[in-house]
Amino acid sequence: MRTKQEMMELILNVANKDDRIRAVAMNGSRTNPNAPVDPFQDFDIVYLVSEMESFLHDPRWVDVFGERIIMQTPENMSLFPPTLGDRFTYLMLFTDGNRIDLMLIPVAEKDIYCQEDKLTVVLLDKDQLLPEVLPPSDEDYWVKRPSAEFFADCCNEFWWVSTYVAKGLWRKEILYAQDHLQKIMGPMLLKMLEWQVGIQTDFSVSTGKNGKYLQKYMTEESWNELLSTYADGSYEDVWRALTAMTRLFRKNALFVAAHFGYEYPHQDDQRVSAYLDHVSSLPSDASNIF
Repeated sequence: MRTKQEMMELILNVANKDDRIRAVAMNGSRTNPNAPVDPFQDFDIVYLVSEMESFLHDPRWVDVFGERIIMQTPENMSLFPPTLGDRFTYLMLFTDGNRIDLMLIPVAEKDIYCQEDKLTVVLLDKDQLLPEVLPPSDEDYWVKRPSAEFFADCCNEFWWVSTYVAKGLWRKEILYAQDHLQKIMGPMLLKMLEWQVGIQTDFSVSTGKNGKYLQKYMTEESWNELLSTYADGSYEDVWRALTAMTRLFRKNALFVAAHFGYEYPHQDDQRVSAYLDHVSSLPSDASNIF
């Protein structure tokens, strides 16, 4: 596996030899002083270029970075409609295990780009045109304090969607039930857990993408409770996971509500919990819910 130094030299050498590339910057975990260091860290690189077309007309130009296991260019994919305007991205995983996420950005966007992310570090500026950037900080990713309205909406979404899970389980539609449990209720639970971490740390840390650093801030008991909200492929275990998720959400939401003086929707919780219990024991041939 090529070393960090070898990769950085390659990235900068390619830029120095190409007159179209006017500046190079990096962000992501490798510029984050609080991110753990491991061999899976990407090189999140930006080339600010004088023009884009010649790069896009020659897709093989990225071969200079090494032999790849696989590459994705999201802006070229029908599955993911482009959202980055004139920018273009090459996501490359190499046979030695290194990965470069390389984005081309028109140099005309230099001022906008340099203000987008506090983790940006300028590596090369051939024309000395880039604005000054502050030392990298993950402040943009710190857990944010919820407003009363945001907290209320999170609770409402969690309890409302739980009824979809129960309906899917009674109908024997396990994919539907699992999807609502993990993709809608799950993120609401993670948000509540992140707010608790924010309270404990005075909202001065990041829990990472998808809450990947949450375990660092949770007790072993709470972490195991969170893990118990993930179900296997059986209907019985999805019911168990649903119950575990509602229990953990309630506990943490009450903590957050008490800290901020927000109102927790006790009545929604009680009525929906009773509804879930009722549906869980409803005969499979029932013609009426109540």
